[in-house]
Amino acid sequence: MIAITAVLAAGSLTLTACGSRDEGGNSSNGDKTTVVIGLDAPLTGDLSALGLGMKNSADLAAKTANKEEFVKGVEFKIEPLDDQAQPSVGQQNAQKFISNKDVLGVVGPLNSSVSQQMQKPFNDAGLTQISPANTGTELTQGDGWKTGDSVRQFKTFFRTATTDEIQGAFAADYLYNQAKIKKVYLIDDQKTYGAGLAASFKANFTKFGGQIVGSDHINPDDRDFNAVVAKIKKTGAEALYYGGEYPAAAPLSQQLKDSGQNIPLMGGDGIYSGEFPKLNKKAEGDLATSVGEPVEKLDSAKTFIKNYEAAGYEDDYEAYGGLTYDATWAIIEAVKLAVEGNDGKVPSDGRKAVLDAMAKVKFDGVTGGISFDEFGDTTNHTMTAYKVKSNAWVPEFSGEPKLG
Repeated sequence: MIAITAVLAAGSLTLTACGSRDEGGNSSNGDKTTVVIGLDAPLTGDLSALGLGMKNSADLAAKTANKEEFVKGVEFKIEPLDDQAQPSVGQQNAQKFISNKDVLGVVGPLNSSVSQQMQKPFNDAGLTQISPANTGTELTQGDGWKTGDSVRQFKTFFRTATTDEIQGAFAADYLYNQAKIKKVYLIDDQKTYGAGLAASFKANFTKFGGQIVGSDHINPDDRDFNAVVAKIKKTGAEALYYGGEYPAAAPLSQQLKDSGQNIPLMGGDGIYSGEFPKLNKKAEGDLATSVGEPVEKLDSAKTFIKNYEAAGYEDDYEAYGGLTYDATWAIIEAVKLAVEGNDGKVPSDGRKAVLDAMAKVKFDGVTGGISFDEFGDTTNHTMTAYKVKSNAWVPEFSGEPKLG
């Protein structure tokens, strides 16, 4: 269930800072300077399960840094804002973060389409943004990535999630070479994330020798898919690949099975949520890809999982918990570098110092090694394929994709 109190608290934040201002423009809390890290995610609505997991994981990173006194003289505070998975709301939130001078970095958002409205304002303000979930390749490399002409778009944008180019290739590799599926019907929800993921899957699946036997687009708010399901039935498809998120993917899968087609639906990290099998009585055998190795299997994640459980959060950390913790920690690491380079104090131009430090950030995180390439993309390209077994996602295979 959604934690109503957390949602209400997030919705009523006014982004005010406590204490008096120091010479660097940041709030002073006793003998410590308060550094605020913004968190933007859908904290209400259909995708709130993912968003609340992100909020809690960012909160845990800040609390851990404070408890360990990881940056001497600095107290970290998370300010979460609800974007409702709406680009226009995300744009408004970006301006709120920018106007609060204590904010030296922002984690999020979940949706690539929301990020498209936040990137330029953050870039103009010189405010570092790092997403644990945005996978749209064009966000970092521009549309030219499709023709091998990648150009960094915004100096302020980084991410701990790998790109749709890599995720789509991994899904195609897994479905064709391991699941031995040769005929696929392709559907996307026309949003930035879904369309980009479907395009990457198609390009790589056909290069391997697979056949796209039909394709369609849906509205992400649709819940009646009987018309498209009837189309799929006529094609002899052995699987349905869906570019989109779990609120639509779950009923699409169930209606597919209800029609007598016992074929799996496969999607990306947008359907890899515990909510998917809850919303889909016939999810058994469905597939998803997600970034990194399974957090539960990583030695590096044991402390994160233990501390998350001990913190008593009402919501699961979900698909992006580990990646959000790492994204938040990357900003914390950048703040540490900035402070150490300024005689132990937060620099007067903290945002510039943090941004300059981000390129140098390198650490062993919850999800593995964290560092960024020349585009601001994560250097960790490991992906995992999951299958629903007994109403829960179970990891099937991890690795880096073979390109078709």
